[in-house]
Amino acid sequence: MPEVSVTLEVGNDGVAVIAISNPPVNALAIQIITALKEKFDEAVRRNDVKAIVLTGKGGRFSGGFDINVFEKVHKTGDVSLVPDVSVELVVNTIEDCKKPVVAAVEGLALGGGLELALGCHARIAAPRTQLGLPELTLGVIPGFGGTQRLPRLVGLSKAVEMMLLSKAIMSEEGKKLGLIDAIVASEELLKASRLWALDIADRRKPWIRSLHRTDKIGPLSEARYELKIARQQARKTAPNMPQHQACLDVIEEGIVHGGYSGVLKEAKVFKELVLSDTSKGLVHVFFAQRATSKVPNVTDVGLKPRHVKKVAVIGGGLMGSGIATALLLSNIYVVLKEVNSEYLLKGIRTIEANVRDLVKKGKLTQDKAEKTLSKLKGVLDYSDFKEVDMVIEAVIESVPLKQKIFSEIEKACPAHCILATNTSTIDLNLVGEKTSSEDRIVGAHFFSPAHVMPLLEIVRTKKTSAQVILDLMAVGKIIKKVPVVVGNCTGFAVNRTFFPYSQGAHILVNLGVDVFRIDRAIRSFGLPIGPFQLQDLAGYGVFIATAKEFANAFPDRTFQTPLVELLVKSGRNGKNNGKGYYIYEKGSAPKPDLSVLPIIEESRRLTNIMPGGKPISVTDQEIVEMILFPVVNEACRVLDEGIVVRASDLDIASVLGMSFPSYRGGLVFWADAVGPNHVYMSLKKWSELYGNFYKPSRFLEERVTRGIPLSAPASSSPVSKSRL
Repeated sequence: MPEVSVTLEVGNDGVAVIAISNPPVNALAIQIITALKEKFDEAVRRNDVKAIVLTGKGGRFSGGFDINVFEKVHKTGDVSLVPDVSVELVVNTIEDCKKPVVAAVEGLALGGGLELALGCHARIAAPRTQLGLPELTLGVIPGFGGTQRLPRLVGLSKAVEMMLLSKAIMSEEGKKLGLIDAIVASEELLKASRLWALDIADRRKPWIRSLHRTDKIGPLSEARYELKIARQQARKTAPNMPQHQACLDVIEEGIVHGGYSGVLKEAKVFKELVLSDTSKGLVHVFFAQRATSKVPNVTDVGLKPRHVKKVAVIGGGLMGSGIATALLLSNIYVVLKEVNSEYLLKGIRTIEANVRDLVKKGKLTQDKAEKTLSKLKGVLDYSDFKEVDMVIEAVIESVPLKQKIFSEIEKACPAHCILATNTSTIDLNLVGEKTSSEDRIVGAHFFSPAHVMPLLEIVRTKKTSAQVILDLMAVGKIIKKVPVVVGNCTGFAVNRTFFPYSQGAHILVNLGVDVFRIDRAIRSFGLPIGPFQLQDLAGYGVFIATAKEFANAFPDRTFQTPLVELLVKSGRNGKNNGKGYYIYEKGSAPKPDLSVLPIIEESRRLTNIMPGGKPISVTDQEIVEMILFPVVNEACRVLDEGIVVRASDLDIASVLGMSFPSYRGGLVFWADAVGPNHVYMSLKKWSELYGNFYKPSRFLEERVTRGIPLSAPASSSPVSKSRL
């Protein structure tokens, strides 16, 4: 294990260099914070020290406070585990130090790391150093004085933007803003910082305590107006996240009553927020994402991922072109195969449009775009497949077609080549049935649009080799996806878990609940759009096809609604033709289409499930629960069958694949917070009223009876072993 330490070295020039070492990012663990205080006290005591430089080892200043501490606080409920850094260390020890302190910043200074630097009397940075306060992404606010010092150094509007959007800047911009005093080449950084510190000691350079500055704040009335606008904006963009409003309140406290008063309020609010449900959810998601990279019998058996240089993508439709775009943007050569030149040209044009769109948004330079597209080759046969390392098939959901393709590519590709399918529902054993390479067959299930959505579901069968899974995980990371390894079943982990989502919504509509009210309730809960607008976007063909798959796989618990077919008959196809549950017109937001109501009435007449023929009466909370509790119930079956490695994999997959609100911690975490007993009792009641769709699963019933959280690891059952 690399050493976790803080060192102090005094040079002949009388400068003490205090260096943080806690690889890989010099996180501020509790022992680091304690040691910093000791080293500063020693440097102040020593007569041979005139000035101090604070830095980080290994080319990085510090990535911020150790998030493991938050996890401990959430498990114990003991907020005293968070040390008093803001007043004790940053104000009393660093900022009010009797000797000048200069921060020598390199690589990154994020969160608490940047806040330490803000407490110093000057900041010297290496080029391309990342600076930011991303604490709000963890449900808290900067807690070591950042809410007070950043506005005083860069101005209020820039500071609010950096904190509320968790937007990092580079040291070059920091220099223009006044956050950084000088930029110096990495190899000169320590030398320049030592000289600067001595210049402050000898009064050749100003000795500046950021907390006492007011020149960048502006008149009080203007500052208050700016904060009012920021509050309104945050209410719109982050309605269920208390840390945004809290951050603005704390900034205002400091502007009105002075920096030190702001620091005290910040410390108090920080501790309150650490214990909030929002922080618990966001910290859980942070760790859940990290945990996905550990897969038993794959990542722990000494295998190394092989280098994938060239990938063939079969099918240039929406998914195929999106997958090809993601690969190309990460410098992987792509061979795109289509059945005829018309389809091929269309696929290539879609990829070009995806790349051009990134140039337009300023995320890619023209030069990089051209280099990216030069790595693409379009083909109509398999002759170029002899030198690819992986094939991803992305054609329509047809078993015979996929089987034909897989027996062809087995012959056309080299023996080491990974044979992947982007199917979203079809059993992988069927796909590879007619090949003799089942150890190389794997699911690479991207979510649409594939070059944007961050989740990659890696589906393995009993025969898929560990090497192939590891290779695909590595490719996933290269193309900036979060790979989650799952077992093989209809719908895999994400679509399987969420199939009751739209079905639950359809049951409610047929029970007499207003379709637009359902969408509003789900949006208020925190999903970006409701289930009916989602159907409009995906297209009704997709809904009908997947509903059929799930009805075949799980006939005991599917609800078959006539509504979507009635919509298709009436000439609607959602966003595709501008008419669905909503009206879609270019340049304006979707508007509820009231002419859909008679069609909904017809569906209700056909299903005839309203008790006594009258619409049911439900609250908005009940709407959310009647849609999401059946999803939790299916998640329980997925956990019971061992389709995922751990419950937190379903949490991160629900956040990244289905846009479940991250501040609720993901699906299973949320269910545990709501209480498995409440989920169980509600489902039991609804199953008695409305049928088997709501029937609680065995796993849920067992967990409730034994008083165990849904997320607790499953005892290894024979079923779970067979799936993963």
